[in-house]
Amino acid sequence: MYSKEETSRIREAFWTAFGQYITPHLSAEGGRVNWTNYKTGVKHIYFRMQAGNRDASIAIEIAHPDDGIQELFFEQFAQFRAALEAHLGEVWTWQLHAKDDYGRTVSRIFTGLPGVSIFRNEDWPALISFFKPRIIALDAFWSEMKYPFEELS
Repeated sequence: MYSKEETSRIREAFWTAFGQYITPHLSAEGGRVNWTNYKTGVKHIYFRMQAGNRDASIAIEIAHPDDGIQELFFEQFAQFRAALEAHLGEVWTWQLHAKDDYGRTVSRIFTGLPGVSIFRNEDWPALISFFKPRIIALDAFWSEMKYPFEELS
């Protein structure tokens, strides 16, 4: 069992390592991007990467406080589902109006990697190999499809 400080240090070390590994990769638009804290530029739409004790996940999270508007964003993503899956090269799980860890209603489009732990250094290559192509694919998708979302916000 790790102390709070050790847990924080390990998480920070992983995300720093991931950031250093992916930093040389430019965005789809050719600019530098903070991959570990990706900014979509649309309020309430986030690309989230999470690594825990038993698994990892990457998601598009729609966190608009108005459930109706959140659903509109979700439906907009559904209209672009084929393009999203073409960029990702895989099918993700779609979840409308779920609860996040803080009890807030969010909608998510996500995939996960079970059986890995951020607390095992030997899992870090698998985690990096999981996150890197997916966040890059999300960026490529977003560079083409963000404009209708900007109009909705």
